[in-house]
Amino acid sequence: MKPFASRYLLLAAFSVLLVACQSKPVEPPAPAAAPDAYQQLEQNIASSELATAEDQLAALQAKSPDDPRLEQYQRQLAEAYLSRSQIVLQKGDVNAAATALSRARALMPKAPALTSGVNGAIAHARKAELDKAEAELKAAEARRTAKVIDPTVESTTIELNIRDSRQLRRQLNDIAADVAAFNCEVIVQVPRTDDYPWLATLLTKRVMKINPDFELQIQREIEKTEPAQMILKPAPL
Repeated sequence: MKPFASRYLLLAAFSVLLVACQSKPVEPPAPAAAPDAYQQLEQNIASSELATAEDQLAALQAKSPDDPRLEQYQRQLAEAYLSRSQIVLQKGDVNAAATALSRARALMPKAPALTSGVNGAIAHARKAELDKAEAELKAAEARRTAKVIDPTVESTTIELNIRDSRQLRRQLNDIAADVAAFNCEVIVQVPRTDDYPWLATLLTKRVMKINPDFELQIQREIEKTEPAQMILKPAPL
């Protein structure tokens, strides 16, 4: 009887324990703690979400203006903007570099020396852009006013129609205009030696008529297998 009673009591105890376990609610795992505002700010600076970080910094400064941590984060954000300015400037985006630099300056107004190097580089890049635009404008204007040459290339070769006197006169008039306008050196390339003097004389007279003070630089080349032509080399724009 005793073994039977012992087994009965053990079974009863196990049943009570099982019921207790089934009735006890399972507690869900505690949620991970959300990062606080300062952690979020630091994360956004590290991930280059600088505009968002700047808004967060402004909100924290309004809420806790005396918090000593804010100065550190403000400097970090300014340095991140400065780094961005340098990176985009190296890629050639001067406007984006200037924008990022202005944000860095606004965040560190008491440390202008930190931005002076990038500021100088941006100024240099802007000048280079302006110089390039001015050169392109001059070249475009020159192309519009040139008659027979492309003043942006090293030389232009014009084949002369020496069998048609009227056409030849028109060609020489246009060549003389470009020679005087773009300070061209001239090479008269002819198949026969006798062709050079009269072609050189006709061109010289026209150039002197346009500008009597022009110092015409003219050379002769004999190319027996080539037609009569003039090679014009304009001065650099």
